[in-house]
Amino acid sequence: MKSDLGAVLNMIGEDYRDQVSNDSRYYVEVDIGAKAESRGYAGLERRFHKINAIVRLKHPLPGMRVRVDGRTFVDYAQFDSGVAVPGYVARESGLPFRAFIPNDSMILNFA
Repeated sequence: MKSDLGAVLNMIGEDYRDQVSNDSRYYVEVDIGAKAESRGYAGLERRFHKINAIVRLKHPLPGMRVRVDGRTFVDYAQFDSGVAVPGYVARESGLPFRAFIPNDSMILNFA
């Protein structure tokens, strides 16, 4: 399962590869379970349903935005792709990661 989770997280990074910024305050959330299901990893869909990966964006997206306190992301980890996830997901994935350092305030984009 570790390799499957790592593959799904890598796919998320690949999907947003051209839009990622490591220091932006704008971000989108990607449901890991939904992404797993859409890519054929049905076993992960239930386990990671409604658990979100965070992808910082170079530019804000059109649509609704909500300001979020950066302290919300305590114990989040970031991969080389720029994707950030809760710490327990990162540890379970088996991928190398570092601590996620959010801005004091972040802006969630609903797209």
